[in-house]
Amino acid sequence: MPPSCSRCVSPRVINLETARKLGTATGALAGSLKGAYVALYTPGRLPASSAHFPLSRVAVAVIAAASSGIAGAAAGHQMVQHLFPPGEGSPWLCLGCGHAFRVLD
Repeated sequence: MPPSCSRCVSPRVINLETARKLGTATGALAGSLKGAYVALYTPGRLPASSAHFPLSRVAVAVIAAASSGIAGAAAGHQMVQHLFPPGEGSPWLCLGCGHAFRVLD
């Protein structure tokens, strides 16, 4: 059970380790989707004679998704990392007042 906030005694707190993992995963997913979409998107129409999807674009999309996923994961990690309070113990963030604190386990 999560502890209550040490400042406002609110029971609405989130574990910052969980938030960091979620931010990293979400950033990687969003970056991968954006990279693949940008690599596959071409303005205009495909020629009518081309009935097959060009496989070279798939390779470019995979590379773009991988590199964008890494950048997205780094961005998601940095978004949460600055919230961590200094010290040891489990980091928590109060959703009521925004106070970050640590609890020794």
